[in-house]
Amino acid sequence: MKPSSVFGFILGVFMILGLGALFFPADGIDVGGMNLRFSSLERALEPSSSEVDVDAVIDAAEEGFTVGKDTLEYYRSFFSENPNRIYLPGDDYSFFDPVFRSWDSALKTGTTWRVAHYGDSQIEMDRISADLRDALQERFGGEGTGMFPVLSNVPSASIAKSASGAMVHYTMYGDSTTVRAPHRRYGVMAQLTELSGAGTLSLRATPSKNAYPRVKTFSRVSVLLGRNRKGCTLRLVSDTIRPVPVVLDRDTLGGHLVSWDLPESVSKARISISSDAEIYGVACDGKGGVAVDNIPLRGSSGTIFHRIDPKVMSRGFSLDRTNLIILQFGGNMMPAIRGSEQISEYMRRIEAELRYFGEVAPGAKILFIGPSDMGKSVRGRIVTWPHLPELVDSLKATALSNGAAFWDLYEVMGGENSMVRWVKHSPPYAGADYIHFTPLGATLVGETLSRSLLVYHDFYRLRGELGEDRVRKAMKR
Repeated sequence: MKPSSVFGFILGVFMILGLGALFFPADGIDVGGMNLRFSSLERALEPSSSEVDVDAVIDAAEEGFTVGKDTLEYYRSFFSENPNRIYLPGDDYSFFDPVFRSWDSALKTGTTWRVAHYGDSQIEMDRISADLRDALQERFGGEGTGMFPVLSNVPSASIAKSASGAMVHYTMYGDSTTVRAPHRRYGVMAQLTELSGAGTLSLRATPSKNAYPRVKTFSRVSVLLGRNRKGCTLRLVSDTIRPVPVVLDRDTLGGHLVSWDLPESVSKARISISSDAEIYGVACDGKGGVAVDNIPLRGSSGTIFHRIDPKVMSRGFSLDRTNLIILQFGGNMMPAIRGSEQISEYMRRIEAELRYFGEVAPGAKILFIGPSDMGKSVRGRIVTWPHLPELVDSLKATALSNGAAFWDLYEVMGGENSMVRWVKHSPPYAGADYIHFTPLGATLVGETLSRSLLVYHDFYRLRGELGEDRVRKAMKR
């Protein structure tokens, strides 16, 4: 073929494409239930949307966690300007003080304080929770994976378990295969296992080389249960303890917490229960310190908790000493949001959930984690979901006005269109669905959350050393 013919063919193709770009309707043409679109000249010539340099964001975060020479000025700046900061109601930097006070004395008193981390599928398989758990246990003590359900639809990356006996698993949220209970007594895990007769549960901490070392052993085992008959007997069998039975009276208060302390840390144990009971959770912890419970609710937007019997929920939080509740939700609402009206309705429902937690866990602080950036194809390009920034701002305002702290994961990632760069990063920090983090990305998020929370603990200790008056004057500059 002659060069002139090739040139003529290419020129003709570009002319056809140009005419299509000029005259094709901007809203496309509906054909057979599909909408066909053609790129406009303006679209083809416009510069690409701003892209986030993920490594620069990470480097800036690292620098932001480095305390300068003027210590008080560093904290003042961190609390007011750092994108990794935790937003606090009324900008009250003492918000977490009661939590820190308990955690600081946990090992000395042999008390285990719990963090209940509720979230959607972003936290499945112990993602984010595992990193927070390890950081808190490194500072405050503790070991083990925390509390988990006897039976579950989602496997755990930290504990392997097998159960025998007549058991029915009820969950309050899930797909069409989910079995709902004929009552509201789901408990702190938002699910329960109903035991009829006798049953056993075998536990084994993960031996995975990818797991944190502290999660591979435990020295205290607990069972949170209720609705048991009088004479219900529980036994724990392990290599380091003689199986002494624990006999319970009939439950009338909304639950029992039965615990066994082991002489040494172990990686496996077996629990037997002799009669009918509702089992709300089992915990593998240390003898003192902090435990972080990973509670994923796939597909949830965080608006279901008020349906749990408040008496059972309150009793559970009281027995297991939960003093920090983390709610990580919002992403699953995006497909339903078309504008401000849907966001306002969602805020009304989130506000009701925050009030519910304030009632069932009055001694606990609440930290709401907003959704990450999420990518959606719009006119052929992956960009931030429409209305996501507005949703994040509304969640922040709702949390703060209802006495909860807020961590802005969207801002931490880099803001608008950051998810695209997290996906394209080498190695990838997020998956090809432009929604979920990879294990590496989840670890980065979990570590950043942990470091941010511990900045507030460092400041709590510093205030104790310098005195509140001096610190208060410096923070008002």
